Amino acid sequence: MIIGGSNRGGSDREAPVAGPPTGRLRGRTVVITRPVGNGVSLARKVRAQGGQPLLLPGLALRGVADSAAARREWLAACEGEVLIFTSPAAVRYAVALAPLRTAARVLAVGQGTARALRRHGVDHVSAPQRQDSEGLLAQAELQALEGRAVALVGAPGGRGMLRTTLLARGAALREVHVYRRVPARLDRRHVDAVRQLPSSTRVLLSSAESWRNLACALPPDALRRLCAATAVVSSERLAQIAIAAGFARIEQAASAMADDLLAAAMRD
Repeated sequence: MIIGGSNRGGSDREAPVAGPPTGRLRGRTVVITRPVGNGVSLARKVRAQGGQPLLLPGLALRGVADSAAARREWLAACEGEVLIFTSPAAVRYAVALAPLRTAARVLAVGQGTARALRRHGVDHVSAPQRQDSEGLLAQAELQALEGRAVALVGAPGGRGMLRTTLLARGAALREVHVYRRVPARLDRRHVDAVRQLPSSTRVLLSSAESWRNLACALPPDALRRLCAATAVVSSERLAQIAIAAGFARIEQAASAMADDLLAAAMRD
């Protein structure tokens, strides 16, 4: 069964697929914590591998309150020297404010963000193999930044290491908030589904903020049940967060990409 978030702006509902599980997940339940509306394609991948997806979003994405001001900031950022996009959502919400037209060097925090940029006509995107802030900061384009106009495009909060390091390297930093993250609203169906999770469940975690919201929203007994599953994390930092939360079993994926998370979820 797939249970979606109740927030507007995206649906996590998907029709069930009949038939016995035959893929590498062999009927295993996989909890998907991606934002409301962003988990459906991953749920399809889980089903294709014979798993049972449970959509348990920790976040919902919203446009900024003052879109006119955000548009001005976005257009000014496009006149700078370096544009850094922190997520596919950052690309989506930015181009909704105004088309992406820039001569700046464009960087993406990961391959999913890079693909979103290419869909909007950016042919030359730099993205690290290690798909996190540390990997991005190791890129050659972000080493000599003294006095350069750099824009960080995303949402308020998060990516603190990027902000701090770019400033320390002398960048003239502009933070462009084109969307915002809010806690997803969970209802009784979500809680009941978590309470029934088998111990073989895999919980996909690729956002510390999403996990914090879930930990606050779930009743203590449901949270304990969730932590009795195996956490599949996208980074060492999230592994430490999962340990602190009480997960006894942790698998670390190669990245936050869907295929890498699923590959880790398939491990016995």
